[in-house]
Amino acid sequence: MKGRYLLDTTALLALRDDADGAELVEEILRKAELGTYEVFVSFMTMMEIYHRVWVDEGERAAKKIYLELQTLPILRVDVDDDLIRAAARVRAQVPVSIADAWIVAAAERYGATLVHKDPVFEAAAELVHLISLPYEKK
Repeated sequence: MKGRYLLDTTALLALRDDADGAELVEEILRKAELGTYEVFVSFMTMMEIYHRVWVDEGERAAKKIYLELQTLPILRVDVDDDLIRAAARVRAQVPVSIADAWIVAAAERYGATLVHKDPVFEAAAELVHLISLPYEKK
């Protein structure tokens, strides 16, 4: 069986910014190109990246990153009735934001390991396997 990974917003931003953990994200994507891994991204991650880049760098940069993300070997997990119920269950059981509940539910749906740089996901370790990239020092 292929390895399955879901990249959180923070993992993709680490890749974009060449931050700590970017090498692992690159390796996962390389293996996806070879067909060894299946890599997913939640629709919520796409929105979060678009929003964050728009706020930080403007609309043109947001459109550019959105197009660049679409060239990666990733499968987008879009919303449907089952995902709505799964995200609501996650949100009821785990102290995460609504956005993060969508992301956890998407990883759970595909049995994917959630790759992230956000310590809030540690609360979801009972639901999905996690790979924590180095957290940012505050």
